[in-house]
Amino acid sequence: MNNADVLISQAEDIFTISLVGDWTKESVALLAKKLESFTCKGKTNTYRFDFSAIVDFDTHGIMLILDHIKKLEKLECEIEKVGESASFTKLFKVCDEHFPQPIIREKKDFFIINFLENVGKEIFEGYKTLTSFFSFLGELFHFIGIAFIKPSSVRFKAMLYHVEHSGAEAIPIIFLTSFLIGIVIAFQGATQLQKFGANIFIVEMVTISAVRELAPLLTAIVVAGRSASAYTAQIGVMKITDEVDAMRSMGFSPWDFLVMPRLFALVISLPLLVFFADIVSTFGGMVIASSQLNVSYVEFIDRVKETVELKHFIIGLVKAPIFGFTIGVIGCFRGFQIDSSTESVGKYTTISVVNAIFWVIAIDALISVLLTEMGL
Repeated sequence: MNNADVLISQAEDIFTISLVGDWTKESVALLAKKLESFTCKGKTNTYRFDFSAIVDFDTHGIMLILDHIKKLEKLECEIEKVGESASFTKLFKVCDEHFPQPIIREKKDFFIINFLENVGKEIFEGYKTLTSFFSFLGELFHFIGIAFIKPSSVRFKAMLYHVEHSGAEAIPIIFLTSFLIGIVIAFQGATQLQKFGANIFIVEMVTISAVRELAPLLTAIVVAGRSASAYTAQIGVMKITDEVDAMRSMGFSPWDFLVMPRLFALVISLPLLVFFADIVSTFGGMVIASSQLNVSYVEFIDRVKETVELKHFIIGLVKAPIFGFTIGVIGCFRGFQIDSSTESVGKYTTISVVNAIFWVIAIDALISVLLTEMGL
């Protein structure tokens, strides 16, 4: 029978803790709970540990006693030890010398050091992402070359599926945003043009700004929000569930099944969506021109034929496949970056949308500057 126990008595400011019985591995769990009930009452108190009633002991028991003594010392309580046998003192000394010390790391918070450290981390992460992206892009162009050389390798059924989901299903939101943009441009222009009696110039204002810049840009932003996030999440979930690894193990290329159909779908569907957005945004401008400036629909269309050059329409359509390619590449690349955690799905889906919208706007600005310098 294990008779190990902890007895405490008090005489003035001295608390005597009598350790009784077998302080061995078998009894440390019970004794630990009893020792935890005794806490330091104040700096003026003295705790006297009486070891005379200990029958048997091992390193487990002594380490438990040492742990409690060191906790009391940290609270600045005075410690006395009495009743030790020679063998107990010898083992106690060995355990005290090898008692694990807490690792204390001094952390000095300097704004400049922390700032530079964060900058270094961001630069390193950016470098890793950039190298991964160029590796992804190189492999992508390899498979695009194969697709042009061997068209039978392209999964046309999967591509048409993504054309439907990324293109056709986006028509309602494209219709709404394009119509509203046409209305906003025309309404804001009408207010200014009426002051100078130049109502008819609403045609050029609406048509050129819509078909050349706003319709392609806003269509690409809407598609980036829908498709880039969808592509990233779909590929990411397939990575988490090991479907991508399973495809590779069965000899199927994830590029042929996951990347190429999505990429070609956006390159094909975005020009069609931009063409649709051009018509809807121009119609929205026609509605305001007719209601606010007394420019009839027939007069509006005739003015478009006479004054608006075809190049503006073509420039908008040429931008569309570039935007589609950019959105598809970013969506798929971020999808393959997702690791085994579900948290990374949300993280990289958000990054994918932000990156796609940013690069669509940046490429649009770059193209506009280049065309302006070229006189187009």
